[in-house]
Amino acid sequence: MLFVDYSSAFNTIIPSTLSIKLEHLGLSPLICQWISNFLTGRSQAVRMGRYVSASLTLSTGAPQGCVLSPLLYSLYTYDCVATTNSTTIIKFADDTVVVGLVSDNDETAYIKTKELIVDFSTKQERNYETPNINESPVERVDSFRYLGVHITQDLSWSCHINIVVKKAWQRLYHLRCLRDFRLPSKVLRNFYSWTIESILTGNITTWFGNSTMQDRQALQRVARKIVKDLSHPNNGLFSLLRSGKRFRSLKTNTERLRRSFFPQAIRILNHNTT
Repeated sequence: MLFVDYSSAFNTIIPSTLSIKLEHLGLSPLICQWISNFLTGRSQAVRMGRYVSASLTLSTGAPQGCVLSPLLYSLYTYDCVATTNSTTIIKFADDTVVVGLVSDNDETAYIKTKELIVDFSTKQERNYETPNINESPVERVDSFRYLGVHITQDLSWSCHINIVVKKAWQRLYHLRCLRDFRLPSKVLRNFYSWTIESILTGNITTWFGNSTMQDRQALQRVARKIVKDLSHPNNGLFSLLRSGKRFRSLKTNTERLRRSFFPQAIRILNHNTT
Protein backbone atom coordinates (compact mmCIF):
# COMPACT_ATOMS: atom_id res chain seq x y z
CA MET A 1 0.00 0.00 0.00
CA LEU A 2 1.38 3.35 -1.04
CA PHE A 3 0.02 6.45 0.71
CA VAL A 4 0.24 9.59 -1.42
CA ASP A 5 0.23 12.95 0.38
CA TYR A 6 -0.47 15.96 -1.82
CA SER A 7 0.82 19.28 -0.55
CA SER A 8 -1.96 21.93 -0.41
CA ALA A 9 -4.11 19.73 -2.65
CA PHE A 10 -7.16 22.01 -2.86
CA ASN A 11 -4.94 24.95 -3.80
CA THR A 12 -3.75 23.14 -6.94
CA ILE A 13 -7.14 23.33 -8.69
CA ILE A 14 -6.97 25.44 -11.86
CA PRO A 15 -10.53 26.63 -12.65
CA SER A 16 -10.08 26.64 -16.44
CA THR A 17 -8.79 23.05 -16.40
CA LEU A 18 -11.57 22.02 -14.02
CA SER A 19 -14.21 23.49 -16.36
CA ILE A 20 -12.85 21.46 -19.28
CA LYS A 21 -12.97 18.27 -17.21
CA LEU A 22 -16.49 18.99 -15.97
CA GLU A 23 -17.74 19.52 -19.52
CA HIS A 24 -16.07 16.25 -20.50
CA LEU A 25 -18.00 14.57 -17.66
CA GLY A 26 -21.26 15.88 -19.14
CA LEU A 27 -22.06 18.89 -16.94
CA SER A 28 -23.87 21.74 -18.64
CA PRO A 29 -21.83 24.80 -19.69
CA LEU A 30 -23.96 26.96 -17.37
CA ILE A 31 -22.97 24.93 -14.28
CA CYS A 32 -19.33 24.87 -15.40
CA GLN A 33 -19.38 28.66 -15.77
CA TRP A 34 -20.99 29.06 -12.35
CA ILE A 35 -18.26 26.93 -10.72
CA SER A 36 -15.53 28.82 -12.60
CA ASN A 37 -16.93 32.16 -11.40
CA PHE A 38 -17.10 30.79 -7.85
CA LEU A 39 -13.39 29.86 -7.90
CA THR A 40 -11.98 32.97 -9.61
CA GLY A 41 -11.64 36.56 -8.52
CA ARG A 42 -11.89 35.76 -4.79
CA SER A 43 -10.36 38.34 -2.46
CA GLN A 44 -8.44 37.25 0.64
CA ALA A 45 -6.98 39.09 3.61
CA VAL A 46 -5.44 38.16 6.96
CA ARG A 47 -6.68 39.67 10.22
CA MET A 48 -4.62 39.65 13.42
CA GLY A 49 -6.29 41.49 16.24
CA ARG A 50 -7.16 44.94 14.96
CA TYR A 51 -4.70 44.72 12.05
CA VAL A 52 -5.81 43.61 8.59
CA SER A 53 -3.46 42.92 5.71
CA ALA A 54 -3.95 44.19 2.19
CA SER A 55 -6.35 42.09 0.15
CA LEU A 56 -5.12 39.66 -2.50
CA THR A 57 -7.18 38.37 -5.42
CA LEU A 58 -6.99 34.62 -5.98
CA SER A 59 -7.98 32.77 -9.14
CA THR A 60 -6.67 29.30 -8.34
CA GLY A 61 -7.58 26.67 -5.80
CA ALA A 62 -10.76 25.99 -3.86
CA PRO A 63 -11.62 27.64 -0.50
CA GLN A 64 -10.57 25.67 2.57
CA GLY A 65 -13.54 24.57 4.66
CA CYS A 66 -16.00 24.89 1.80
CA VAL A 67 -18.29 21.85 1.45
CA LEU A 68 -17.78 21.93 -2.33
CA SER A 69 -13.98 21.77 -2.21
CA PRO A 70 -13.59 17.98 -1.62
CA LEU A 71 -16.13 17.25 -4.39
CA LEU A 72 -14.46 19.65 -6.83
CA TYR A 73 -11.05 18.14 -6.08
CA SER A 74 -12.41 14.62 -6.65
CA LEU A 75 -13.83 15.71 -10.01
CA TYR A 76 -10.58 17.52 -10.84
CA THR A 77 -8.59 14.31 -10.32
CA TYR A 78 -11.16 11.81 -11.66
CA ASP A 79 -8.77 10.89 -14.50
CA CYS A 80 -6.05 9.87 -12.03
CA VAL A 81 -6.43 6.13 -12.52
CA ALA A 82 -4.22 3.07 -12.37
CA THR A 83 -2.30 2.33 -15.56
CA THR A 84 -1.47 -1.29 -14.77
CA ASN A 85 -3.62 -4.28 -13.86
CA SER A 86 -1.51 -4.90 -10.75
CA THR A 87 -2.56 -1.67 -9.01
CA THR A 88 -5.79 -0.16 -7.69
CA ILE A 89 -6.16 3.49 -6.70
CA ILE A 90 -8.49 4.32 -3.79
CA LYS A 91 -9.32 8.01 -3.39
CA PHE A 92 -11.21 9.97 -0.75
CA ALA A 93 -10.89 13.64 -1.73
CA ASP A 94 -7.14 14.32 -1.46
CA ASP A 95 -6.35 11.13 0.51
CA THR A 96 -5.00 8.68 -2.05
CA VAL A 97 -3.84 5.10 -1.61
CA VAL A 98 -2.33 2.88 -4.27
CA VAL A 99 -2.91 -0.80 -3.50
CA GLY A 100 -0.75 -3.06 -5.61
CA LEU A 101 0.79 -6.47 -5.95
CA VAL A 102 4.59 -6.53 -6.24
CA SER A 103 5.88 -9.59 -8.08
CA ASP A 104 9.55 -10.50 -8.40
CA ASN A 105 10.52 -7.20 -6.70
CA ASP A 106 9.24 -5.25 -9.75
CA GLU A 107 8.11 -1.87 -8.33
CA THR A 108 8.32 0.17 -11.53
CA ALA A 109 4.54 0.73 -11.58
CA TYR A 110 4.54 2.75 -8.39
CA ILE A 111 5.22 6.35 -7.40
CA LYS A 112 5.34 6.76 -3.65
CA THR A 113 5.47 9.24 -0.81
CA LYS A 114 4.96 6.65 1.97
CA GLU A 115 5.50 2.95 1.59
CA LEU A 116 3.88 0.26 3.73
CA ILE A 117 4.81 -3.31 2.78
CA VAL A 118 2.40 -6.13 3.57
CA ASP A 119 4.02 -9.48 2.90
CA PHE A 120 2.58 -12.77 4.17
CA SER A 121 4.48 -14.99 1.77
CA THR A 122 6.09 -18.11 3.15
CA LYS A 123 9.15 -17.61 1.01
CA GLN A 124 12.49 -16.47 2.34
CA GLU A 125 12.58 -12.83 3.44
CA ARG A 126 12.59 -10.54 0.45
CA ASN A 127 14.75 -7.48 0.00
CA TYR A 128 12.61 -4.63 -1.26
CA GLU A 129 14.44 -1.78 -2.92
CA THR A 130 13.78 1.69 -1.53
CA PRO A 131 12.64 3.93 -4.40
CA ASN A 132 13.59 7.57 -4.83
CA ILE A 133 11.57 10.62 -5.81
CA ASN A 134 13.69 13.56 -6.97
CA GLU A 135 16.73 11.71 -5.60
CA SER A 136 15.15 11.54 -2.13
CA PRO A 137 14.38 8.07 -0.71
CA VAL A 138 10.73 7.28 0.01
CA GLU A 139 10.08 6.73 3.70
CA ARG A 140 9.14 3.14 4.58
CA VAL A 141 6.79 2.93 7.57
CA ASP A 142 5.45 0.13 9.78
CA SER A 143 2.06 1.81 10.21
CA PHE A 144 0.12 4.66 8.67
CA ARG A 145 -3.00 6.60 9.67
CA TYR A 146 -5.49 6.61 6.84
CA LEU A 147 -8.96 8.15 7.22
CA GLY A 148 -8.67 7.91 10.99
CA VAL A 149 -7.61 4.25 11.05
CA HIS A 150 -4.06 3.10 11.80
CA ILE A 151 -3.06 0.39 9.31
CA THR A 152 -0.01 -1.74 10.13
CA GLN A 153 2.17 -3.95 7.99
CA ASP A 154 0.82 -7.11 9.68
CA LEU A 155 -2.78 -5.89 9.18
CA SER A 156 -3.53 -6.25 12.89
CA TRP A 157 -5.56 -3.73 14.89
CA SER A 158 -3.54 -3.61 18.12
CA CYS A 159 -1.82 -0.35 17.18
CA HIS A 160 -5.12 1.33 16.31
CA ILE A 161 -6.93 0.06 19.42
CA ASN A 162 -4.06 1.08 21.73
CA ILE A 163 -4.24 4.62 20.35
CA VAL A 164 -8.05 4.66 20.67
CA VAL A 165 -7.91 3.44 24.28
CA LYS A 166 -5.25 6.00 25.20
CA LYS A 167 -7.29 8.85 23.74
CA ALA A 168 -10.43 7.59 25.48
CA TRP A 169 -8.72 7.53 28.90
CA GLN A 170 -7.36 11.05 28.39
CA ARG A 171 -10.75 12.43 27.45
CA LEU A 172 -12.55 10.62 30.24
CA TYR A 173 -10.29 12.56 32.59
CA HIS A 174 -11.42 15.83 31.00
CA LEU A 175 -15.03 14.68 31.31
CA ARG A 176 -14.54 14.12 35.06
CA CYS A 177 -13.04 17.61 35.37
CA LEU A 178 -16.10 19.11 33.68
CA ARG A 179 -18.34 17.10 35.99
CA ASP A 180 -16.46 18.46 39.02
CA PHE A 181 -17.25 21.96 37.76
CA ARG A 182 -20.93 20.93 37.99
CA LEU A 183 -21.73 21.56 34.34
CA PRO A 184 -25.26 20.59 33.22
CA SER A 185 -25.76 16.95 32.25
CA LYS A 186 -26.65 18.00 28.70
CA VAL A 187 -23.23 19.62 28.29
CA LEU A 188 -21.53 16.50 29.69
CA ARG A 189 -23.46 14.25 27.30
CA ASN A 190 -22.53 16.43 24.34
CA PHE A 191 -18.88 16.47 25.38
CA TYR A 192 -18.90 12.71 25.70
CA SER A 193 -20.57 12.15 22.32
CA TRP A 194 -18.28 14.53 20.46
CA THR A 195 -14.93 13.76 22.03
CA ILE A 196 -15.06 10.23 23.49
CA GLU A 197 -17.78 8.16 21.85
CA SER A 198 -16.68 9.39 18.42
CA ILE A 199 -13.19 8.05 19.16
CA LEU A 200 -14.40 4.71 20.51
CA THR A 201 -16.82 4.04 17.67
CA GLY A 202 -14.98 5.56 14.72
CA ASN A 203 -14.86 2.93 11.92
CA ILE A 204 -15.58 0.29 14.58
CA THR A 205 -17.29 -2.00 12.08
CA THR A 206 -13.94 -2.28 10.31
CA TRP A 207 -11.62 -3.12 13.17
CA PHE A 208 -13.55 -4.43 16.18
CA GLY A 209 -14.67 -7.74 14.70
CA ASN A 210 -11.07 -8.66 13.87
CA SER A 211 -9.46 -7.50 17.10
CA THR A 212 -7.75 -9.84 19.55
CA MET A 213 -9.14 -10.74 22.96
CA GLN A 214 -6.37 -8.70 24.60
CA ASP A 215 -7.37 -5.63 22.62
CA ARG A 216 -11.04 -6.17 23.46
CA GLN A 217 -10.16 -6.38 27.15
CA ALA A 218 -8.46 -2.99 26.87
CA LEU A 219 -11.69 -1.57 25.45
CA GLN A 220 -13.62 -3.41 28.14
CA ARG A 221 -11.67 -1.60 30.86
CA VAL A 222 -12.92 1.67 29.40
CA ALA A 223 -16.47 0.31 29.51
CA ARG A 224 -16.04 -0.82 33.15
CA LYS A 225 -14.93 2.68 34.04
CA ILE A 226 -18.18 4.01 32.60
CA VAL A 227 -20.18 1.39 34.53
CA LYS A 228 -18.58 2.34 37.85
CA ASP A 229 -19.03 6.08 37.31
CA LEU A 230 -22.68 6.67 38.23
CA SER A 231 -22.52 10.26 36.98
CA HIS A 232 -21.22 9.25 33.55
CA PRO A 233 -23.60 10.43 30.78
CA ASN A 234 -23.89 6.88 29.37
CA ASN A 235 -23.95 4.99 32.63
CA GLY A 236 -27.66 4.35 32.16
CA LEU A 237 -26.94 2.14 29.16
CA PHE A 238 -25.40 -0.45 31.52
CA SER A 239 -28.39 -1.73 33.51
CA LEU A 240 -28.26 -5.04 35.36
CA LEU A 241 -30.89 -7.75 34.99
CA ARG A 242 -32.78 -9.01 38.05
CA SER A 243 -30.08 -11.61 38.63
CA GLY A 244 -27.63 -8.77 39.30
CA LYS A 245 -24.93 -10.61 37.36
CA ARG A 246 -25.56 -9.79 33.72
CA PHE A 247 -26.28 -6.53 31.92
CA ARG A 248 -29.40 -5.93 29.87
CA SER A 249 -28.63 -6.19 26.14
CA LEU A 250 -29.26 -3.08 24.09
CA LYS A 251 -31.89 -3.29 21.38
CA THR A 252 -30.29 -2.88 17.97
CA ASN A 253 -32.18 -2.64 14.70
CA THR A 254 -29.17 -2.64 12.36
CA GLU A 255 -26.00 -4.66 12.07
CA ARG A 256 -23.93 -1.47 12.27
CA LEU A 257 -25.49 -0.54 15.60
CA ARG A 258 -25.15 -4.11 16.89
CA ARG A 259 -21.40 -4.00 16.26
CA SER A 260 -20.94 -0.51 17.71
CA PHE A 261 -19.10 0.11 20.97
CA PHE A 262 -21.80 -0.09 23.67
CA PRO A 263 -23.67 -3.20 22.43
CA GLN A 264 -20.32 -4.94 21.93
CA ALA A 265 -19.06 -3.84 25.34
CA ILE A 266 -22.18 -5.20 27.07
CA ARG A 267 -21.84 -8.54 25.26
CA ILE A 268 -18.19 -8.81 26.36
CA LEU A 269 -19.04 -7.94 29.96
CA ASN A 270 -21.79 -10.57 29.98
CA HIS A 271 -19.51 -13.15 28.37
CA ASN A 272 -16.90 -12.64 31.09
CA THR A 273 -19.46 -13.20 33.85
CA THR A 274 -20.42 -16.66 32.57
